[in-house]
Amino acid sequence: MTSMTLAPDAPHRRSRWPLFIMPILLLIAAAAWSAFWFYAVSQAEVKADAWRAQEAKSGRRYDCAKQSVGGYPFRLEMRCEGARVTLTSQTAGAAQPVTVNLGEIVAVAQVYDPKLLIAEFRAPATISESQNSPAMQVNWSSARSSVVGLPAVPQRGSIVFDNVAVDRINGSSVQVPVARAKHVELHGRLAEGSAPKDPVIEAVVEIDAGSVQDVHPLLARPFAADVHAKLSGLKDLGPKPWPQRLRELQANGGHVEIVQSRVQQDDLIAVAAGTLELDAQGRIDGELQMTVAGIEKIIPALGIEKMLQDGVPQATLDRVAPGVKSQDVTNLLGALDRAIPGLGKVVKQNANVGVAAGINALGKPATLEGKPARSFPLRFADGMVYLGPLKVGEVPPLF
Repeated sequence: MTSMTLAPDAPHRRSRWPLFIMPILLLIAAAAWSAFWFYAVSQAEVKADAWRAQEAKSGRRYDCAKQSVGGYPFRLEMRCEGARVTLTSQTAGAAQPVTVNLGEIVAVAQVYDPKLLIAEFRAPATISESQNSPAMQVNWSSARSSVVGLPAVPQRGSIVFDNVAVDRINGSSVQVPVARAKHVELHGRLAEGSAPKDPVIEAVVEIDAGSVQDVHPLLARPFAADVHAKLSGLKDLGPKPWPQRLRELQANGGHVEIVQSRVQQDDLIAVAAGTLELDAQGRIDGELQMTVAGIEKIIPALGIEKMLQDGVPQATLDRVAPGVKSQDVTNLLGALDRAIPGLGKVVKQNANVGVAAGINALGKPATLEGKPARSFPLRFADGMVYLGPLKVGEVPPLF
């Protein structure tokens, strides 16, 4: 019997194409994503140029000495070095453009969420009207902002500063302090249900350890402030010069509602609420109902005692007590001295106590955060600010 030897089956050759499918797919996806990223960058630059052109028509021009785009693969990062902002006719009576020079701005958006823009600003910023005019310099340790809703009408936005210092630079390049703050926040958003053709804006301002020099003695000492307000009466949110927008606001019957505000300075605490608007001359008009605990702390800052010691100049008297004649007060103090020598001096030395008593008599007793307090109006009329019957400051027209 003849034996037969069967040859083994030839091995089946497997295709190697499956090994290359995933790398090829990944390569295609990477190429597609890269194309999308570069397209998004080009669109971002187009929209940024369109936005700058629109703002320039409203008197706000933005320039960069050097501009670059990066952030591949998941971010769009626009870097502006040597940033410059030129503001023309943005304030009442502005004769020359105001220029703001800033070190650097870095704006970042995620490719998958381009409507959210986050930016950081590098200090310092220099503000000036011309090369020969005194400049303002603003410094901070950190500054950042976020805006939601771009490139259409923003839905909300915030800006936050830490360790802010504002100085005036005089002709000798000496920096004179103007304002300080440990922390500043500004938040704004379209109110819920607000229509684009009739927008209502809600805003919150928070200041920690803030102070302002050469405006009023009350502002020179550190204070904390928290203000919540609503702005109504805007026609739209399109780019416009601020004076034009404020005129439209006034003509449209617009107003600012101070929903809630709180200011604390040492032992003094003040809360206020009310409505303010603009008159036909661009001056603030309205009234806030205030409740103040520790009002006696601010009486010396109103200058009553110094006014009496200096012989009661009429201009000073008009500032703090309109309608009272200087000669009448001087004659009264002289009569007191003639009747009882030294009595006029005692009245002068205790003037602050008397004024505090007068203000308390005009207000109503109240309790604020567990402390005795008084409630009275803070009025704005004809460009003046009145604390009860006392004229305590002036506000320039806004257009």
